[in-house]
Amino acid sequence: MSLINVANLTFAYEGSYDNIFENVSFQIDTDWKLGFTGRNGRGKTTFLNLLLGKYDYGGTISANVGFEYFPFHVDNKESNTQDVIDDIFPDYLHWKLMRELSLLKVSEDVLYRPFDSLSNGEQTKVLLAALFLKENSFLLIDEPTNHLDMNARKLVSDYLNTKSGFILVSHDRSFLDNCVDHILSINKTNVEVQKGTFSDWWENKQRQDNFELAENDKLRKDIKRLSDSSKRTSNWSHEVEKTKNGTRNSGSKVDKGYIGHKAAKMMKRSKATEQRQHSAIDERSKLLKNIETSDSLKISQLAFHKNQLVGLEHVSIYYGEKTVCANISFTIEQGERIALTGKNGSGKSSMIKLICGENINYTGTLRKGKQLKISYVSQDTSHLEGNLTDYARNNGIDESLFKSILRKLDFSRVQFEKDISAFSGGQKKKVLIAKSLCEKAHLQIWDEPLNFIDIISRMQIEELLLEYSPTILFVEHDSEFCKNIATKIIEL
Repeated sequence: MSLINVANLTFAYEGSYDNIFENVSFQIDTDWKLGFTGRNGRGKTTFLNLLLGKYDYGGTISANVGFEYFPFHVDNKESNTQDVIDDIFPDYLHWKLMRELSLLKVSEDVLYRPFDSLSNGEQTKVLLAALFLKENSFLLIDEPTNHLDMNARKLVSDYLNTKSGFILVSHDRSFLDNCVDHILSINKTNVEVQKGTFSDWWENKQRQDNFELAENDKLRKDIKRLSDSSKRTSNWSHEVEKTKNGTRNSGSKVDKGYIGHKAAKMMKRSKATEQRQHSAIDERSKLLKNIETSDSLKISQLAFHKNQLVGLEHVSIYYGEKTVCANISFTIEQGERIALTGKNGSGKSSMIKLICGENINYTGTLRKGKQLKISYVSQDTSHLEGNLTDYARNNGIDESLFKSILRKLDFSRVQFEKDISAFSGGQKKKVLIAKSLCEKAHLQIWDEPLNFIDIISRMQIEELLLEYSPTILFVEHDSEFCKNIATKIIEL
């Protein structure tokens, strides 16, 4: 066991005028299974890069261990998988690699296949196995779930639960809950470490937020009451002071000493009330700094003239000689939220592209309503570039609505000035989702929309889909999201 100490860490990217970290201090134990959470763009990957020594920073990071980052960069993906592992870690023991692959349910024959012939899920598992061959290192695991289907996520989560000594960045609630014992969270104004699972952390956060909201409301009322009281007392004091220069109704002279004493006493009471008011304002200023804004999202889907939007009968999809999926039949009717599930490679994305009208080789019957308008969110964000204003104009969507949705998804106004290509992976996904919510469509089709998206934004999207019940066909491997959202499940 050793400690990683972070003291007064301050960092901003060159040319940027906003600090990502400012005087941040905390301590973590290298034996922990540490879940790392925070909204998109808050600096999770940046912090991992600071641990790796990639950037200059203010403050200190001290540790008695080395760091290893996942995912590894693979230069020659055409090489055999065993050669790829040799490049990552030349001195490993073969039996240890076999042990790790066995735990991840990966067969030995993948070692003798070209790395690029492996599925995304197999590649992830192989690289994780290589990562855990490294001894005396603290492991930095950055979003390993993005290319894993539900079964693979459960398997990898169980695998990580048998390990320790890592930071895990993931936005999948069930995944985190199954394999971490501490949470490191980047909040709006600080970074904190807490013992327990993600659900424990979230419950504590909600409890703290609710306490602060109630305390804020109480102090707001106190401040108003004290302000009113102070004004009344001050006014009385001034009125009493005025009588010093007058006479009583009986004509006798007033007792100026008595009246001065009374006015001073009232003024003192007014000052004491003001002091209490300032204390209440100070207390209130300490509250609500880490409450996450997650305003409700809205969607205004077009109504279709028929109940059934899409129907498939005995559809099979082919790539060349290869059958991707066979004999699939289902319908999409208004108001349904359909989860398209299945292992990686089972044809989910191909099915979605077929329904969206792409040129896919298939047999069977596909029926789509005439003039059916579909809004599609792709897995791929690599094409995104330029500024948000031009992006909205080029896609024929309302710019102010588009930016309003992004604000609700935790975009700062600074982001609006940046090129989209510089956004984080989660922020790019939010651009695609915001565009889809702006489009006038009868049917939303979303292919893995939540990849890289932070947990609070996932919850916002869940609330949107539950409140407005749009017709949607989606592929998503976040089991919690699917359980909460889907009204029908189609398994390929």
